[in-house]
Amino acid sequence: MSRVLRHDLARRPVLLGLALSAIGGLSWGRPAPATAAADGAIPVPELVPVPAGPFIAGSDRAEREMAYRLDEAAYGHSRTRQWRWYENEPLRHSETLDAFAITQTPVTNAQYAAFVTATGHPVPDVDPQTWRSYRLIHPYRRTRRHAWTTGAPPPGRADHPVVLVSHADAQAYAAWLSAVSGRTWRLPSEREWEKAARGTDGRWFPWGNVWDPARLNSHDQGPFDTTPVGSYPAGASPFGLLDAAGQVYEWTAT
Repeated sequence: MSRVLRHDLARRPVLLGLALSAIGGLSWGRPAPATAAADGAIPVPELVPVPAGPFIAGSDRAEREMAYRLDEAAYGHSRTRQWRWYENEPLRHSETLDAFAITQTPVTNAQYAAFVTATGHPVPDVDPQTWRSYRLIHPYRRTRRHAWTTGAPPPGRADHPVVLVSHADAQAYAAWLSAVSGRTWRLPSEREWEKAARGTDGRWFPWGNVWDPARLNSHDQGPFDTTPVGSYPAGASPFGLLDAAGQVYEWTAT
C-alpha cells in the first residue's frame, strides 16, 4: 500500500514508541453536532466541526528541520532525514476549505470490531514483507502486540486506535459505516486533516509552536505503545481534534 500521509509536525506522530498505519479521522460531508449516533447498536465516532474558511497549509525549512531533530532524538538515528521524509511538503501557503466534521479521535479497535463482526472483513494484521515495504522505522516484532491473532482486538486495547489496517481497509470501514448509519462517511483529504489538526494559523503542533512532550503520546513520556484515544486532552487542536500528534500514523483520502 502507498503511504498517503502528510508529515508536517502538526499531524505527524513524532517521538512515538510505535507508529503504525491506522485509520485516521473520518469526515462527514456537512457540519454536524459534536456527537453522531445511529440507533445505539453501532459505535459511531464522535465528531468535531471545522468551519469553512482559509488556513495556513504546508511547512517551511525550519519546521522540517525540527521534525528531523525530533526524530533523531526519539529513534537514535537519522533515517527519516536520510530518506528525506519531509521534502515533499508544499511550502507554507493559504488554502480555503468548505466546512466539514471529522472524528475527534482515531477510530478505535472497538469501533472497527463492529465492522469486522458485521461483514467478516479480514482482521488487522501485516506480514513481514508488507511491513518492510512501508519503509517505517519500527521493527516488525513491535507489530505483534497489535495484531488480532484471535480474531478480536488484543485484550485491554478496545479503546486504543486500530492499527495494521490498509488504505483499502480504511475505505471499506467508511463505506460500511455510511451504510449502517445513514450518513455519508469518508476519509478526510490531506488538507482537511491538516486544518483540523493545526487550526488556521499554521502552528507546528496542535497546541502551538513549542514542543511539549506532556501533550501527546511521545517517546519522552512513554509508554512506548499506543494508549486509549483521547488520553492527552491538553494536546487538543484549536478545533478540538485529539491525538493529532503522537499515537499513530493516520490514513487520508489523498
